[in-house]
Amino acid sequence: MKFIPSMLLKQLYTHASLENTDTGVKFQVKNRLSDSKLVEFFKVKIDNIEIPAKKIKLQVGDTTYSANQISSKNFIDFPLRKVVTIFCEMENLAEGKYKIVVSFKSDPFGKLDIKVNDSIVAKRENVIKIPRNDEDDYSESIIKTRQEFVSKFSGAKIEHLKNYSFDPHTLTGNCEHFTGVAQIPLGFAGPLKINGEHAQGDFIIPMATTEGTLVASYNRGIAVINECGGVKTTVIGDAMQRAPVFVFEDARGGNKFLEWINDNYKGIKKQAESTSSIAKLQYIDKITAGKFVYLRFNYSTGDAAGQNMVGRATFVACTWILEHFKEARVTNFYLESNLATDKKASLINVMRTRGKRVVAEIVLKKEVLEQRMRVEPKQLDYHSRIANIGAMISGANNNGAHSANGITAMFIATGQDVANVSESSAGIFYSELTPEGDLYVSITIPSLIVATYGGGTGLATQRENLEVLGCYGKNGVRKFAEIIAGVVLAGEISLGSAISSSDWVSSHEKYGRNR
Repeated sequence: MKFIPSMLLKQLYTHASLENTDTGVKFQVKNRLSDSKLVEFFKVKIDNIEIPAKKIKLQVGDTTYSANQISSKNFIDFPLRKVVTIFCEMENLAEGKYKIVVSFKSDPFGKLDIKVNDSIVAKRENVIKIPRNDEDDYSESIIKTRQEFVSKFSGAKIEHLKNYSFDPHTLTGNCEHFTGVAQIPLGFAGPLKINGEHAQGDFIIPMATTEGTLVASYNRGIAVINECGGVKTTVIGDAMQRAPVFVFEDARGGNKFLEWINDNYKGIKKQAESTSSIAKLQYIDKITAGKFVYLRFNYSTGDAAGQNMVGRATFVACTWILEHFKEARVTNFYLESNLATDKKASLINVMRTRGKRVVAEIVLKKEVLEQRMRVEPKQLDYHSRIANIGAMISGANNNGAHSANGITAMFIATGQDVANVSESSAGIFYSELTPEGDLYVSITIPSLIVATYGGGTGLATQRENLEVLGCYGKNGVRKFAEIIAGVVLAGEISLGSAISSSDWVSSHEKYGRNR
């Protein structure tokens, strides 16, 4: 028998699924734990109304079961992500909020009591909704229906977005209301020579973009890097966060809580890691302000970006904390306090790392810069120092030129969560003249959030591009992070040189929107 915290049990109930039917009411429960079996069903209680098992039916797919007939010999398979619709024979409920208790027994979890609140809401008439199919929302028929709906509703002719070359069912978990595709031009730059700890060799770089000169600019920087022997790359940090906040009656309660967290770290770690074979809790940052205690859980997440993974792990850990901490009263709890800074640039990520912290560096030879870029090392270095002041005055999260360009183009091409560019675009650029008159340059990306497994990485064209890089799947993420860092440095070299040598405008005239 496995212990399931009460807060996690609530997640099994599908919120807003409570509805009146011709014979009573219905609601849904979804398995969000792990594969199991329903071996006994006891009752449902809605406010003070108790509905016995003999008046309850369970629908799984197209099959309906009587709740009082379920037993260890006549069980219902309840695999992960399976939905069970529960029908209760009773009087219809009036509009309003209700307390619901669902009691049943499962293998291997034992007796479970789900306690939640839900509401009966008024049916809205004549509401325009995008068509969907609850049984199979990725079938060709429902996709065609949505395309026709969009065309009729907007009055626009739909032609290009209907053309795609993959099975829409592979999009489950990636895109709701799938109706078509947004085709983005894809170009390749390189090959880029990388001398990394994980990425070693020559790589051609997929870049999805609509910005003229972007691929050409990165290709120009890559040519310089290659002539100087390749870029050296190193991953020097790896952490993904979820940052809950606990609210107390006063600061003293928070202080007792901090002591308890320190004393019970091993138990917290055990609970967090019980949710995944991949997520590993490394440490917890503890930050206080008044009666608020912020805990910033830091995990390693393997080849996944891991935001959802660490959210689940932290939720389970915090449920355990709330059920075991008794030294002071927790008046409020929120799983995320904004201290993890999801999808936002922040100073804490620059200092502490979010995702991968990766460095790319190279010594640029004087003659290569002069011949290829028409710029002197001293000129580039001087320009860099002036740009540092500009970045400082503006409060930018990056003192380099345009790392977001290369990161975004590669993110789109390889199925990354593009909103993570907000964190990943942070950069620390550095240059230094060598005694020989060459120029050492480096870029540190302190919060590069990437994946080679999960999310959008397994989709058709995105997977192909990761395979082109030799990064798809297990043990590919650090290699991928080093490749991105090398590409970013190529872009810094190219644009920095173009601005320093006054080639910037002429390049856009040749390749860009002004042509």
